Amino acid sequence: MDGRELVRSVKVFGAVRGLRAVRSAWRRRRTDAWGLPPRGAERARVPGMGVGAEPLPGGGVVRFARSRLRVRVAVDGSVFWGWDGAEPEPSYALAGTPPAADPRAELEPDKDGGWRVVSQRVTVAVSRQGAVEVRTPGGVVLRRELPPRWWEPVAGGPARWSQRAEVCADARFFGLGGRASGPRLRDGTYRLWNTDPGGGFGPGDDPLYITMPVQMVVADAGAHLAFYDTTWDGGVVLREGEEGAGSGHDRPGTVEVRASGGPLRCWVVVGTPPRLLRTWTGLTGAPVLPPSWALGPQHARWGFGSEREVRRVVAGYRERGLPLSALHLDIDHFDGHRVFTVDSERFPDLPGLARDLDGEGVRLVSIVDPAVKAEPGNAVYDSGSAADAFVRDARGRRVRGVVWPGECVYPDFTEPRVRAWWGGLYAERLAQGFAGVWHDMNEPVSFAAFGDTTLPRSARHALEGRGGDHREAHNVYGLAMARAGYEGLRRLRPDERPFLFSRSGWVGMQRYGGTWSGDVSTGWPGLRASLSLVIGLGLCGVPYSGPDVGGFDGSPSAELYLRWFQLGAYLPLFRTHAAIDAGRREPWEFGPEVLSHARAALLERERLHPYFVTLAQLARLTGAPYVRPLWWNAPRDRALRDCEDAFLLGDALLVAPVLERGADRRAVRLPRGRWYDTVTGQAHEGPGQVLLDAPLSRIPVLARAGAVIPVRGADGGVELEVWAPVVGRPGGGLVVGDCGGVSAWAEGARPEGEGRQTGRSEVERPEAELPEVERYTSRLEGDRVVVELVTAQGVVTASRPVRLRGRLGSGYA
Repeated sequence: MDGRELVRSVKVFGAVRGLRAVRSAWRRRRTDAWGLPPRGAERARVPGMGVGAEPLPGGGVVRFARSRLRVRVAVDGSVFWGWDGAEPEPSYALAGTPPAADPRAELEPDKDGGWRVVSQRVTVAVSRQGAVEVRTPGGVVLRRELPPRWWEPVAGGPARWSQRAEVCADARFFGLGGRASGPRLRDGTYRLWNTDPGGGFGPGDDPLYITMPVQMVVADAGAHLAFYDTTWDGGVVLREGEEGAGSGHDRPGTVEVRASGGPLRCWVVVGTPPRLLRTWTGLTGAPVLPPSWALGPQHARWGFGSEREVRRVVAGYRERGLPLSALHLDIDHFDGHRVFTVDSERFPDLPGLARDLDGEGVRLVSIVDPAVKAEPGNAVYDSGSAADAFVRDARGRRVRGVVWPGECVYPDFTEPRVRAWWGGLYAERLAQGFAGVWHDMNEPVSFAAFGDTTLPRSARHALEGRGGDHREAHNVYGLAMARAGYEGLRRLRPDERPFLFSRSGWVGMQRYGGTWSGDVSTGWPGLRASLSLVIGLGLCGVPYSGPDVGGFDGSPSAELYLRWFQLGAYLPLFRTHAAIDAGRREPWEFGPEVLSHARAALLERERLHPYFVTLAQLARLTGAPYVRPLWWNAPRDRALRDCEDAFLLGDALLVAPVLERGADRRAVRLPRGRWYDTVTGQAHEGPGQVLLDAPLSRIPVLARAGAVIPVRGADGGVELEVWAPVVGRPGGGLVVGDCGGVSAWAEGARPEGEGRQTGRSEVERPEAELPEVERYTSRLEGDRVVVELVTAQGVVTASRPVRLRGRLGSGYA
């Protein structure tokens, strides 16, 4: 480290905190130098030639000269394979017991001395050299995994490995967690290491807070999802293929996954995108259902500063007729930034404030950071010390870092008893009147003057009793913290549905809550990155997310703020937020014109509230994200696969946000069918591209012909908005009401200590307790639109109020 780094640290963190950050960085390097022995010489290994096979239920074991491969096809059509004895468990990703093996799938000899497993949905072929092919039932190869390679330290230690795969030449890549440069992932290297970028980020920044080794690959031949189940640091190198012209040959797309340790094991799911997400969430857990109020507009600011300011902001919403469902308090409401405390001077009666706001329909949400100020007399530090809850280094000393409170220690959330201790601390948040929590700084973060801002890689973790270090625990730290918070809230208030979202996480984090964009930069590139993150996370099984509307840092222009606000109104988590020095973000701060248009967006969000409730329930039931790429129902449409500036909200609405400065019109790519402009009622036929008006007052939103959408009526009840169907093309829609507390979803976590220790909670969903789903159909009979409810007893006329919209004959209805 040189003087320039020291000066930069002081500028960023201030004199005292900057010097502490320097000391923390030196300490981390010294700890790793002692706790992580050098790898030394390595020995490369490949599987070698096949020497035999042993059939087992759903597949079998193929033996090679220097390795062995376990292949299994499950009853749900998912495929698992693991090298060198790797099995599906233990895993932080999976929810419940892995699906049973398909008894009809058997390992049998294949041509050229290889083996294959044939099932109803997929065929898996293994070559004599160790290549693994995933084929459709018709024999088309979707993915070909080349023989892997390991590098094993001669002196012992974890082996790093590399796995290269080939996909169709026309394939497009999506997923890998929260990526700012997507949703379509271009050629490049994507790191698998949850990272705080240390300030605002834009499309060119990678990695970010949530990285997942989950790829969704979409091609003409079909779609598939591949997941490499290792939590170790690594990377994914993507190269799109190229189709040959004339007599030229296709160049396949390639994927190379590299990991610095952990098992080499993989899950692959084949099918349409809806089937992929249904199977995927069956493996990793259904998304928890957010409370109904969490689907409304929310407001946050780092720097409210006092109870008086909070009341002023809420009153401002009410006086201007702006709906507001929740207000979030950042770290400035803590006493000295210490978690689970309150600054009693600035917030003298926080429970009273919460009661008053709740009376106005506004809930309070609290930030919770994992870092605990290392200060005797701090109640959390003292109780955690007594419980031996904090991460230690290889010498047995507590690992310390520097975060907002100063010198801090970190709970080891991979230890079940620590999760139970931490979950009990949320009683203080509930006693203060908070209705939900958001986890921040949980990658985890330790301020440093240079290099990685995380804990020492040699820090020791329990890892559910297996033991290991931070190289393996880092990526699941936020996931385990989310589990601790969620299970704690469930124990403390078993009759209420917890609300929790987390900045960092890993595969399966949807079991405990959602996420948000983190510190996205204020600017038009940041606006575009916001949409990328939400779509990408949804395709990885995390449906509830959204950005900091307006961007985290800096001051947005009135136009940028409004365009961001209009996008946020159609995303699952709709929250404005800003850094402490970024100014106020209330809609009225940007002038009367912005206020008027923002009010329209807020009121439309409230009108669509029943539709968002339905989408939340369907995400729980089927895994389908609220926000879907345009190719969701047409993955073979290449033009849709390349469209990244619009999305489907459910199956009924197409939203085309304005992502460029000064634009008042924009081109919109339409999927097949008729689509109605929801403002003008004008009909447009897809597939194709249309040019639509996008004045500052609104963004283009289109409804699918025949769609039946639940909306909030003037009396507050649910009515059906039906968009006129086309002759010969019936439509429909679903309505799923909010089920109140948790009784309709028995999200019971297996008590700590029972059964296998796999780092997850068990989720039960008794069929008798599933919510009632109303299925409506719509069709055109002459000049009459017929809307009917499909029940177990037959088809009946819809009993809910119906409002017909769209073109009907030569006019509008």
